[in-house]
Amino acid sequence: MTKTTPTTALPFINQIETGRPTRVVLAAVRIAVGLMWLQNVNWKRPPDFGQAADNGLYQYTADAVKHPVLGAFSWLVENVIFPSFALFGWGVLIAEFCLGAFLLVGFLTRFWAAIGILQTLAITLSVLNTPGEWQWSYYLMFVAQFVILATAAGRIAGVDGLLRPRWSLTRGRPARIAMTLS
Repeated sequence: MTKTTPTTALPFINQIETGRPTRVVLAAVRIAVGLMWLQNVNWKRPPDFGQAADNGLYQYTADAVKHPVLGAFSWLVENVIFPSFALFGWGVLIAEFCLGAFLLVGFLTRFWAAIGILQTLAITLSVLNTPGEWQWSYYLMFVAQFVILATAAGRIAGVDGLLRPRWSLTRGRPARIAMTLS
């Protein structure tokens, strides 16, 4: 019988717990963030996305010009996004719906978490300096997306976890891409 000394036990001290409670929490974070994106689709109303009434998506987008965080982003909103705002609105609506739906079911989770980080950046650059906004909500959105990206949370109680074994046995570029994006 070998005796365990403190030096032989050291490698196990810093191991991250990967048991069931950890997996449940990661799945819950992914699902909650997916539901957050889906819930936020509600106030992006076509066909004008609030442009006529100066509310909704239009108002939040206009905040990038009224209360600029980054001059180049404000210029982009004013000169590129506003001239084709309806098209932009449809793009945001579709992107955020897909973000929510794919995170909710855990499909290509790393890809959608990266899209979520980019979308969160755009939202943050639009409203961070707006009076009455709670800046920490955007920082927390970043953190949640990074957790999903770093942990590949769709592999836990998600479609990624079901399809990855099949993708790993398949030769070809689509399967390799799916393995990377999941």
